[in-house]
Amino acid sequence: MTRVSVHAHEQAPARPNLARALLPQAAVLGGVAAGALVVAFRADPNEPGHYPGCPFLALTGYYCPGCGGTRLVYALTHGDVGTAFGLNPLLFVLLPVLGYLFVRWTAMTAQGLPMRSALFRPAVAYSFVGVLIVYGIVRNLPFAHALAP
Repeated sequence: MTRVSVHAHEQAPARPNLARALLPQAAVLGGVAAGALVVAFRADPNEPGHYPGCPFLALTGYYCPGCGGTRLVYALTHGDVGTAFGLNPLLFVLLPVLGYLFVRWTAMTAQGLPMRSALFRPAVAYSFVGVLIVYGIVRNLPFAHALAP
């Protein structure tokens, strides 16, 4: 004899569709990034008045790990890869990683899956923070003038 549950006709509660919830955010983020690239292409950060300066540099007189980033994006949007690399080598190397993470997040969201990556593990995150701190210090030392923007 088969035993049938009284509640067999009830279904499990539907999970919210994560893809529907997050894909608009991914589209907005992509649109904002595209708009920022258009602004970076049109407004030369080497000319005064287009962008605010680095507050860390203004307060301390030292380059932060992000100094040169705006000019890097400007150089990249104009196809000047060598200049872009010279302005902030660390950011230049990280741009493909950031692009990969954005594409992965969008693809996983479309599949309704949470974003997971080995890059989010604590050891990797702490190592990255350590690299940023060391890079920020070293690029201000006299022997590492090649890292300065």
